[in-house]
Order: sequence, then C-alpha cells, then structure tokens
Amino acid sequence: MLSSVLQLLPRNVLEGAMLHYALALCLLLITVSSNLAIAIKKGKRPPQTLSRGWGDDITWVQTYEEGLFHAHKSNKPLMVIHHLEDCQYCQALKKVFARSEEIQEMAQNNFIMLNLMHETTDKNLSPDGQYVPRIMFVDPSLTVRADLTGRYSNRLYTYEPQDLPILIENMKKALRLIQSEL
Repeated sequence: MLSSVLQLLPRNVLEGAMLHYALALCLLLITVSSNLAIAIKKGKRPPQTLSRGWGDDITWVQTYEEGLFHAHKSNKPLMVIHHLEDCQYCQALKKVFARSEEIQEMAQNNFIMLNLMHETTDKNLSPDGQYVPRIMFVDPSLTVRADLTGRYSNRLYTYEPQDLPILIENMKKALRLIQSEL
C-alpha cells in the first residue's frame, strides 16, 4: 500500500522530503556531538543521581551493603549520610557540604560514600535514634565508629552547617584511625 502511494507522488516531492529529513538528522547529530565535546573539553562528568546534591564529583554507592563491601575491599572508611529531602536541616547541611572544597576532595579520594534517605537494617547505624541529618563512619574492618561524633549530646551524629569544622576533623580522624588501628 505504501509503495503504491509513494509511486503516485512526484519524484521531486519525495526527494525534497528525504533531503529535509536528512538535513534535520545532520543538525541533530551536530548538536549532540558539539554538546558532548564541550562537556568533555570542560572535563565535567555528567551529574550522578546518587549524589542527590551532596557532590556530583563524588562516586556514591547505592546501598549500605555495597558500601561495606567497597570499604573492606579498598581499605577506606565508609561515610554514611542519613537525610530526607523535605528536612530543612538536611538541606542546609547539604548546601555547605557540597560547597566545601576540602570535604568534597576528601570524600572523592579517601572515602566510600553513601547517602541514604531511608533507614538501614543495621541498628549500629542508629545507636541513639533515627533522626536526620545523621553522619556516621564505618571503618574498613566494618566497625561503626561510635567515637566520631558531632557536638550534641542528645543527637551524637548530627551536624549543622556551622559544624563543618567538626565534620572535617572527624573525616581526618577516620583516616588516621585506619593507619593506627588497622
């Protein structure tokens, strides 16, 4: 049926339509390749959805179990960030965390990183309750570091934006503990 319809059309109409589609395809390919070339030239990676705004240049694991596996295998500490999208305190911490070059560099190079928007089955990750934001460290021997805490006695593992120096110091301690204890 289609071939009989095409035979009825004048040849110049068919050639014009094919030329039009060919040009449109060429323009599409040029646009896609130029955008890809610009991204490669800038050295930027496409943003990871797993970062959830905590740092697109950081490699994030998907699950707690995957984080434990990589921590043990790579001999790096696992940093677990518990948060919720609709929590104003989490959003404020996320903003300063993502802007801190020192945190981003350490997280990218020296830690296995996981951010969770749900609780894990490991009760060691909620020794004083299931609140957010909560940041905990697990060493490569798979021990939750209860000694790396924030400044609050009622929520030991919470950090506020002004607590970034404490968080940075705890990240450095987590790295030192690997060298001295393992």
